[in-house]
This record gives sequence, C-alpha cells and structure tokens, in this order.
Amino acid sequence: MPSSKSKPNRPNGGETHQTAGGAVPELTTAQGTPVSDDQNSLRVGERGPTLLEDFHLREKIFHFDHERIPERVVHARGFGAHGFFEPYESLAEVTKADLFQRPGEKTPAFVRFSTVAGNKGSPDLARDVRGFAVKLYTKQGNWDIVGNNIPVFFIQDAIKFPDLIHAAKEEPDRGFPQAQTAHDNFWDFISLTPESTHMAMWIMSDRTIPRSLRFMEGFGVHTFRLVNAKGKATFVKFHWKPKLGMQSVLWNEAVKINGADPDFHRRDLWAAIQTGNFPEWELGMQLFDEKFAERFAFDVLDATKLIPEEEVPIRIVGRLVLDRCVDNFFAETEQVAFCTQNIVPGVDFSNDPLLQGRNFSYLDTQLKRLGGPNFTHLPINAPKCPFQTLQQDGHMAFINPKGRVNYEPNSVSGAAGGPRETPERGFQSFAAVETGAKARVRSQTFADHYSQARQFYASQLPIEQQHIAEAFTFELSKVENVEIRARMVANLRNVDEGLARSVAGKLRLDRVPKAAKAAVEPRSDLAPSPALSILGNAPATFKGRKAGILVTDGVDATLLARLQRELKAEGASFEIIAPAIGGVKAKDGSAIAADQQVGGGPSVLYDCVALLVGDGVEALAAEPAARDFVSDAFAHHKFIGYVAAAAPLLKRALGPAPKDAGMIELKAGADVAQFRRAIRDLRFWARSM
Repeated sequence: MPSSKSKPNRPNGGETHQTAGGAVPELTTAQGTPVSDDQNSLRVGERGPTLLEDFHLREKIFHFDHERIPERVVHARGFGAHGFFEPYESLAEVTKADLFQRPGEKTPAFVRFSTVAGNKGSPDLARDVRGFAVKLYTKQGNWDIVGNNIPVFFIQDAIKFPDLIHAAKEEPDRGFPQAQTAHDNFWDFISLTPESTHMAMWIMSDRTIPRSLRFMEGFGVHTFRLVNAKGKATFVKFHWKPKLGMQSVLWNEAVKINGADPDFHRRDLWAAIQTGNFPEWELGMQLFDEKFAERFAFDVLDATKLIPEEEVPIRIVGRLVLDRCVDNFFAETEQVAFCTQNIVPGVDFSNDPLLQGRNFSYLDTQLKRLGGPNFTHLPINAPKCPFQTLQQDGHMAFINPKGRVNYEPNSVSGAAGGPRETPERGFQSFAAVETGAKARVRSQTFADHYSQARQFYASQLPIEQQHIAEAFTFELSKVENVEIRARMVANLRNVDEGLARSVAGKLRLDRVPKAAKAAVEPRSDLAPSPALSILGNAPATFKGRKAGILVTDGVDATLLARLQRELKAEGASFEIIAPAIGGVKAKDGSAIAADQQVGGGPSVLYDCVALLVGDGVEALAAEPAARDFVSDAFAHHKFIGYVAAAAPLLKRALGPAPKDAGMIELKAGADVAQFRRAIRDLRFWARSM
C-alpha cells in the first residue's frame, strides 16, 4: 500500500530534482517516464536521420498537432471567470430549486462572455451581440443560463438559426468580412426576415459596443418556468443587472480601440478581478402567470419579443460575483460546455420554439467540439455535487461504473447494485397538457414584427436614436446591392418614419421606398419603456472606470497626487501616460513612473483624461499621438481636465474651438474635486449638440 504521505498522482506533482536555483519538478513524458534530454531528438550520429523510436519526440509532436479543438461556430471569442451566486431571500414559494432556498448561501459559478460572429482571433469591440453564459454548480447538478446581453433574438424558430449565422458570418466565396455584419449576405437575410427587425434595432444600438463586459446587462432571452414543491409553475424571464451600471462606447471609439488594444474587454475584466474590484451583477426575475401571458399584447413564447419592465417589474433575488480568473484559459474558458438543457429540479422549459431547438443543438455541438460524450468529465464541466451514472466507456472516459452492474433495473441490492432513481428528489417535468395536430406552422400570435421595434426606438434618448441611424447608415453603406439597402429602409418605415428617411437620405437613395408590407399592422400605442435606454439609466458614478493622466517633465506633483486620491476615493483607476515609458521628472524633482507612452496609450482606452503637463509641452504638441489624445477625447465627448500649461497642446489639437463645460481647468484642489463630480456623468453629451 502507498504511504499516506505519498504525493498525489497528478500532472506536475511528481518527483523533484535539485538545480542551481533550487528544487524543480522532474520533467516526464505523459506516461510518467523521466526525460533526460528535451533539447534534441534521437538520431543516428550527430548529423544522421532521426529515429522513429524517439517516443518523446513523437509524443510532443503528436500533442502539439492536436492542441487545438474546433472553435465554436458562434461565440468563438470568449473570456471566462469563476465566482459565486448568492440569493438574497428564499424563493421557496415559486421554486424548489435548491440554490434559491437559503439566503446567503453561495453557489459556485463560472461565466463566459463572448462575441457571436467573429472567430477566436477577432477584436473585442466588434459591433456584435455579447454572449452572457452562466454555469451554476448547484447541489442538485449544473444549471446553465445561456443568454446574451440583449433580451430578444433575430428569429422565432431554431430551424432558421443556420441561415442566420451563415448570413452573418464571412461570405463563403471570399472569407471576409470578419466579425462584422456590414455586408450583403447579412442584410439580405435581415431585410427578407421581418421578425428580425426588433433585434436589428438592438444590434444597431449602443448595446452591441459595450465599454466593458462589467458594464452590460445579461438576459436569459427565453421564457422559462419555475416550479415549486407543490408542483405549481410560474413563468419567468431572467435578467442580470450590472452593479456598476451600463456604459457603451461610440463607434469611432470602438474602431480605434480595436486597433489600440484588440483585447480591451478581456484586459479590463482580468484587471478588475486581479485588483480585487470584483465585477458584480444582480439576478432579477420577471415572474408572471398564465393569466398575464394570455392578456399580454404579444406571445411570451416568441423570442423576438420582450416584456417591458414597466408591465412586469423585475424582482431582484440575488447577486453574481466574479472573483477569480481561470488558471488555464484552454482548460476552462475553451473547454467549458454550456447546454441550455442543463436545468435543475425547480426549473423547467417553456414551448418557445427557439429554446426547444437550442436544447437539441447544444449537446450536439459539444460532442463535435470536445471529441466525445465524456466532456462532462472535464473539471470545468463536472458537477461539484456528488454524481453517479451508469454511462460508460466512450472517448476519453475518466469515470466508469465500478463493480459488476452497469444496467438498471437490476436485482443486486445495496451499493453494489449501483445508483437508483429517486422520484421524491429527482427532476420531474412540469405536467403541461399539450394538444394539437402535427404541422409545420407559425402561430399567428408571433406575427407582429414591428411594434416592439417601434417601442424600443421610441424608448431611446435623442442621442441614442442618432447613434442607431448612424449605425444603420454605416452597415448598409457597405452593402453593394442597392435593392437590399432599399428593402431594409422599407422595413424601417414600419418602425419610425424619421429613422427611415434619415437612413435613406444618408445612403442617397433615389427615392424612399414604400413601407414593407406587414403581416400585422404595427401598433403605435405602446408606451416607451425607459428601462430600455442606456443613457436614461446612467449610473451617476465613475466607479469602476479608468482615467488617463497625460504628464510631462515639470508636472505639479502635488496636483497629480490630489487627482489620484480623488480618483481612488471614487473607486476608479488611472494610468499615467508620458512622452516616454521611462516616466517624467516632476517640478519638485521627484520621479513619476509611467504606465504608457503617449503613442501606446491613446485616449480611447480611458473614460476621461487629464492634461497635467509642464516643461516640454511644445515638443509634445508637435507629436501626432499627443494631438490625437486630446482631439479624440474631445470628439468622444469625454471630460477633459487640464492645467494652464496645456494651452499649446489644446490649441494644436482643437484649433480655435472654444472650451466648453466638459473641459475643466485644474488650478487647485477645489478644481480637482469639481472634476471628480463632473466625470460621474461619464460623457459631456452637450458637446455633440
């Protein structure tokens, strides 16, 4: 028997040997054989042929050749983190799901954020839907809430999903454009699919270019059921609300961020967790019954529709905190497998046809990507509660039944007979009664494709509506076929006449086409939903944001220190940008270290900027990167703090343009405090007027 003190049989847990630097693990093959030389392959003589018997070479090359697994067809570019979910209250009255029974009890979680259309190498700030997938490792098994940062979707039936993604991806005859929908195929599909119009409004809004993964909402999209211990069901829609509020970037900003730092979202989430500023969301539920579903203006099973928060308020029931980065990106973020059919007792599906199709599709997808049916054995996918099955063998089986019995029912008693079903605790589907003939049909209750698109547009502030019009103009300007542009404008006339005419005018269409024929006449009586606006729900805090402080030799160290203290007190971070990465020397002779040099730290990476320059400002003003730092910050409506010495730089960057209230001169501590209060608005939108 091995000693109780023997080392565990795990990778990197074997023998050690001494080097000049101390004890290090002993390198072995995957079979555990110690390696004597990892620098040279086995050959005949110094210059002879390599021998086939070199098993170490063969193993290294074999594993390297198979390092990559097929990337996801959609959601390929992702970033994940560990954390926990904690309920605020017991929800026993609506669900028997174990994780909602005991307030304050923490359930381990893993969250993966992603873009949809781009490949793994695409940039973070592509205009795209963001995946927001949450795996909750509950005591009754894993529950996956596989959602997006938008509450609706393009299509109503899963049978159209391959067509949607084929249209959105790069065009097959040329392999581009990558990670963008600004091309003929996508808008051809959208313009011919009226049910996509509502989602088209969302993807052309600022929701699809979020400032940070930490500053965006998440949604379960579909209608689900919660079931309590008495078997009573309640419909539910899931919402994740960011504690730091929502924030997006401008399109011009997104383009430049992608060039300056294509990993912007990844780096932001990583840095927040590593510095202890743990991202946090609250879980909200819209709970409603059959009576509401029957009287609601739209079908709750239609994934292209939402339920306004003003009609069914969101009940906040708990919080999700991300507090740990992955140890290995491939093992966790790449190999994590989310499946919509992963639910637990107390949660059940609805008849949403898109959800029903997803339940079929996801398992098939994971089988293809991860090589076999045993992907659930991977640590990132395995339940953290005890689990036993009678499934066996297959590709890469880590776990197999022990003993003689691998079937059920069997007559072998006790533990030797293997696991048995438990009707009292086990999952039971809600006993919904279904009737009807088999048919390939679409319910007439799904037929209104424009009314909620109108409602969404009407719910945006004027600046947000302007951004939507600009986004449609940009995307459709990349479409070569004029008929597709016109057809999309015809759809937009069913949403908002002003929007349609604005886009048509900017595209220089010969004429504004007639409104597309609608299956159901769009309603104009739906009240705006203020909850759908980002700017209308601004967080009124700079917490979690980042300032860029541009300095030169001769900077006032006292003023700089005061600004840094104010930013820290606000819960914000900052970086020092200097002409050279070696930093600068302050007026008092002290050395100021730099985080970025001006050419590598453009203002698009920051939420506000401060120009604390001194000596050498004339030379700095001659640098294009420094002028861009200022002009971009001004163009992107950011608050700008400056000292009097910055006048030459401001003049070279902005010309004779007058200063506005978004530019605050920093002379003393009181000015710094005023700057702190101002930046809580995040943008000085009056500048756009």
